[in-house]
Amino acid sequence: MDRLRADDAAREAHRRINRTATPYPADQGVPELFARQVARGPEATAVVHGRQRLTYRELDRAADVVAARLAAHGTRPGDPVGVCVRRSTDLVVALLAVLKCGAHYVPFEASWPDGRLNGLFEQAGAGVLLTDRAGELTGRFPAATVVAVDTRPGDEASGPDVTVDPGTLAYVNFTSGSTGRPKGVPITHRGITRLVFGARYADLDSGAVVLHTAPVTFDAATFEIWGPLLHGGVCVLYPSQHLRCSELRTVLTEHGVTVVFLTTALFNTIVDEAPDTLDSVRTILTGGEAHSMRHIGAALARYGPGRLVSVYGPTECTTFATFYPVDALTDGEESLPIGLPIQNTRVYVVDGDELCAPGRAGEILLAGPGLSPGYLAAPELNRDRFLLRDVDGVPERLYRTGDRGALRADGVLMFHGRVDDQVKINGYRIELGEISYHLGRHRDVRQNFVTVVETAAGEKSLAAFVVTEDARCTPAGLRDYLSGLLPGYMVPGQIRFCTELPLSATGKVDRRALLATASADAR
Repeated sequence: MDRLRADDAAREAHRRINRTATPYPADQGVPELFARQVARGPEATAVVHGRQRLTYRELDRAADVVAARLAAHGTRPGDPVGVCVRRSTDLVVALLAVLKCGAHYVPFEASWPDGRLNGLFEQAGAGVLLTDRAGELTGRFPAATVVAVDTRPGDEASGPDVTVDPGTLAYVNFTSGSTGRPKGVPITHRGITRLVFGARYADLDSGAVVLHTAPVTFDAATFEIWGPLLHGGVCVLYPSQHLRCSELRTVLTEHGVTVVFLTTALFNTIVDEAPDTLDSVRTILTGGEAHSMRHIGAALARYGPGRLVSVYGPTECTTFATFYPVDALTDGEESLPIGLPIQNTRVYVVDGDELCAPGRAGEILLAGPGLSPGYLAAPELNRDRFLLRDVDGVPERLYRTGDRGALRADGVLMFHGRVDDQVKINGYRIELGEISYHLGRHRDVRQNFVTVVETAAGEKSLAAFVVTEDARCTPAGLRDYLSGLLPGYMVPGQIRFCTELPLSATGKVDRRALLATASADAR
């Protein structure tokens, strides 16, 4: 096993920040931990969606009914189950039912193109689809067994009697991939419990009331759903498809929400347009991309210390890896720290085969029970991204994030950008290479370059620059083409035509020159 070299300063700094071991139920899976809460408070409210409420007993029974139906259709421990359910109490029932079978859920959105959906199903190996819109989806998945989320007791036997090994998979999220093939990121039950037990970044207990707004395909949903439900708290589902500040304010106050997670872009919008929306919330978590110091400063002035927490983490480490309580800002501070590792998580800054002392930049590597077992069916990528190294005399399985950072003298981690072309927009992780790959396969596209542009207000969006073979090719036509291959959040809002892509002295596309000199309008 290769060893990471380190001088005394690097070794001591990493030892200090990585003393994060905290007791948590590492030997139990989600169904067992949920059952414990049912026994403790069967009539306590578990889930709220608009006027509908489910107690812990009701949620447990409903999940048993659906789990029995899944088992009757052949679902067995270890199986992947596709889940396409709108945000509702039925969504939580569906996820819990899959886990009660000892299976793992593979969530997706019905709005995704058919080609992408069938590719994901094939990659995950899913043969069963659990949904609240069976009539709409049956024809799109002819090879799948479609099971409706129906919580009315039927002729099926009682729910399966399965003991879930915490090391088995709980779900698979798919993230963008630079080769044009999305990456399947499996997460274990132990990854979930490591995230929500002994939390350093928020109070999670029987009094926690957590808002669920994230798409279930986005890993923030893991925290929003299982954070409260494995502690006897309340999961409040945002009632509408699209968020509005006025409705959000009402939901937060009426239900006494104590913890909310907001992507950076959404947080900025609220701070700008309706900062009083969050006045009643005890803990405001925000992250997903680099923060605007102007918005952070305005939020701190409004909400005061002790309430605002920045969180960071890739999907491969189960949602959150580090946290930074924003209690004060230093004059001249240009960027917000990533912070310190959360409980049962370790962070290393590595340059080559050497741990970096404070002040020296390197790639951010993560370790701990939150790590994914590895990408689905991607052995070469796994060998590149997941490493086994001797760190300070201890074997560590490490995940290379592709993010650069450096430790401050006090051990707090600072973000220094990416080492590749991955970006985050509105919390979604996007490989620019995946968009470029599909553009390049269009018959009329000779060259293309995909990048991120930023407005004066600090909002980010995707832009594609295209050299075309055919004058009849239009931006609208290319957007329609991409919409048939990619989720909407990956289709560039701007597509500009160029006669050529300017190159730098090193032969790479000169992004700055391209942005400055592109003469064709986006049509």
